[in-house]
Amino acid sequence: MKTIRQLAAQCGLSRSTLLYYDRLGLLRPEYRTSAGHRLYSPDDEARLARICELRSAGLPLGEIDAVLDPSAKLRAPLGSALNRRLSDLNREIAALRRQQQVALALLRDRSAAGRTRAMTKERWVQLLTACGLDENDRAQWHREFEKLSPEAHQDFLESLGLPAAEIGAIRKWSAAAPPPRSPSARPAGRPRTTARHS
Repeated sequence: MKTIRQLAAQCGLSRSTLLYYDRLGLLRPEYRTSAGHRLYSPDDEARLARICELRSAGLPLGEIDAVLDPSAKLRAPLGSALNRRLSDLNREIAALRRQQQVALALLRDRSAAGRTRAMTKERWVQLLTACGLDENDRAQWHREFEKLSPEAHQDFLESLGLPAAEIGAIRKWSAAAPPPRSPSARPAGRPRTTARHS
């Protein structure tokens, strides 16, 4: 059995956090000393470890309570809660990417691009070309990406700062059946502007 201070220190939390969890009914120790001090059992420790794990995934306390409490009538499945969180994270990441692109555009300073982790369309094409991928290889790369993970392909194209219309065009020809491979021919159905740069 551990006291509230011992358990808080073990988990890197404050005593007030555990008191707050108790008030919410999220972590209520079964045992108390004769003086009324909380004592946490190994089961309480395991529950707190799970709470911390779910908090580190960004789940709000209300969702954690619904996931962990088996007696709740409307117990939320963990998978649904985590899928909702992933959707939220994807939206937040996309918003941050847009902010990053706007900040770079406002700076209008080419050296600023080197100080960020942002990959531009031009830098990406330069990297693929340096690896020996020609236009047809890049087209195949997009087709495979779209086939294996369409949402991640969308995220990647957004991360390059491409306009929505260009992303739509790239994804449209990426999802289409691949044309016959010819070393000199441009793949059919692909806009020339996107073919050169992605």
